[in-house]
Amino acid sequence: MSTFAWTDAEVRAALGMRTELADEDVRFGAVSTDSRTIDEGDLYVALVGERFDGHDFVADALARGGRGAVVSRPVEGHPEAHLYPVDDTLGAFGALAAHRRRRIAAPVIGITGSSGKTTTKELTCAALAGTLRVHATQGNLNNRVGMPRTLLSCPDEAQVVVLEMGTNEPGEIAALTAVAGPDIGVVTTVGESHLEGLGSLEGVLEEKLDLLRGLAPGGRCVVGDEPSSLVEAARALCPRLRVAGWGERADDDLRPETAEADHWGAYSFGWRGERVTLTLPGRHVVVDALLALAVAELLGIGAHDAAEGLAGVEVGALRGERRRIGDLTLIVDCYNANPQSVRAALDLLEDQSEAPRRVAVLGTMLELGPASERLHREVLEDALGRRLDLVVATGAFRDAASGLSTGGSAGMVTASDWREAYPLLRDRLEGREVILLKASRGVAMEGLLPLLEADFGPQSAAGEGEEA
Repeated sequence: MSTFAWTDAEVRAALGMRTELADEDVRFGAVSTDSRTIDEGDLYVALVGERFDGHDFVADALARGGRGAVVSRPVEGHPEAHLYPVDDTLGAFGALAAHRRRRIAAPVIGITGSSGKTTTKELTCAALAGTLRVHATQGNLNNRVGMPRTLLSCPDEAQVVVLEMGTNEPGEIAALTAVAGPDIGVVTTVGESHLEGLGSLEGVLEEKLDLLRGLAPGGRCVVGDEPSSLVEAARALCPRLRVAGWGERADDDLRPETAEADHWGAYSFGWRGERVTLTLPGRHVVVDALLALAVAELLGIGAHDAAEGLAGVEVGALRGERRRIGDLTLIVDCYNANPQSVRAALDLLEDQSEAPRRVAVLGTMLELGPASERLHREVLEDALGRRLDLVVATGAFRDAASGLSTGGSAGMVTASDWREAYPLLRDRLEGREVILLKASRGVAMEGLLPLLEADFGPQSAAGEGEEA
């Protein structure tokens, strides 16, 4: 296997510059966008954001050993540096990543969807890792900076690359797909998320489908079975579409067999003669797991190895993780929220049949645009109609609560935010409840944890002190 190296000629080729002018003696160690962590010999890309301009740090990057910089405006006093002038440094960063991708022999998998992207990415990596050397998106670095960074850091020995792709405005998935050139495209689901930028559910669908439209020649498609519009549109784009899920739209061999949930809501199910056991709770995670298994099968991974890999995947921080505070059990799901993911979290809470009492603390779902009021009201109505004991409606959910009555067993209290809500919640707790904390990341609802800890006891690891 040939080893890829960033030479002056490679950089020029990536950026559409004249390669015949390249200096044969110039080589770069890596491509970096952070002047604080740049290493000797790296190429610095001066990105420009809303609150920063990387051009202000070109001197710092070069002083720390950087050998060159990609810039979109003049910078002074760097006679020894190799400067690459471009119109747009973000576009240039993507072009460098696209150039690196063309030198990667390993298959590339792109994963997007309104919810479940990160979970599906982690499960896919786990299904593959027992057989292949996997290089993947770290955390959820899935935007026009994070995803190219993953490609640029790809080692030569990688045997498969797994990329998460996110969006909050039209054209982002198309731009990411053009850089990544995926061989397999996965769309987990489509729901009402990022409507502020994407406008409508139809707009979300069209944006996500850009992943499938932009696959490499001969690329394969895998999607979840909800909603029906996703399956129908994906099938029109991909004649050999694979569909995973619980319902009739899913392929027969991508439905869970003899599925069972433990007391916490983590499922095990049969697939290809193997028993798949998940530690992540929730019915929706079964679909994510089936998507991962479908990808593994497309890459020739045996059913036993793929299923075995899934058993070790743990819940990520703030992504539905379980914590104990005294005798309280917390479902901490504060990383992201849209109507689809809130309903999935409520499903999990409602399924806690052994809990003495079940409480949902709901915070604002951000970036829903003009539909925000309607969607918060619909989700709150859903929550109030469930077998819950208390719903705490904060932020936009409080604003949507006017005139709503509790259709089920749930009582309701409202507050402007979680800080104001805490005394109301505390006074209604008996101390042994299961409590769901669900809100968008910007709400920072995990701030309730130290307040609960101060009143109900120290935090402990999930399951500590419980009977098996």
